[in-house]
Amino acid sequence: MRFRRRLTTRTNVDLIPLIDVVFQLLVFFMVSSTFILTPGISLILPRSATSEIVAMTKLVITVVSKNEIYLNKERYDIRGLNTRLGEITEEEKEEIKTVVIEGDGNVSYSLMVEILDALRINGFKGVNLKTREEKESG
Repeated sequence: MRFRRRLTTRTNVDLIPLIDVVFQLLVFFMVSSTFILTPGISLILPRSATSEIVAMTKLVITVVSKNEIYLNKERYDIRGLNTRLGEITEEEKEEIKTVVIEGDGNVSYSLMVEILDALRINGFKGVNLKTREEKESG
């Protein structure tokens, strides 16, 4: 007697569920990631007991010194900042609404006033100063 054996088995790997899982992981990490607009410079922000949470805006000014001022990621001095703020159109100003200023604790008061003046001269009205929350001791 002769038996016929069929040993050929066909296996199939379905990649569609794997692609779905990878896509969902990608979307999860994109949504849960935080993107930072400011450059990677270290600032020691001044403390404030009355600080409030403010939503981030499209325009962040980071002040390190008179010759090192960042408008989002672009570096300027005080004159260059004033020129760049003047180049922003009225439509963009309406979209921005508020400006966040991050200043190192050692930045002079007169430099902060110069930056505030540059913002006012160029038509920006809503300005927020970024600070650290003061921890209560006790």
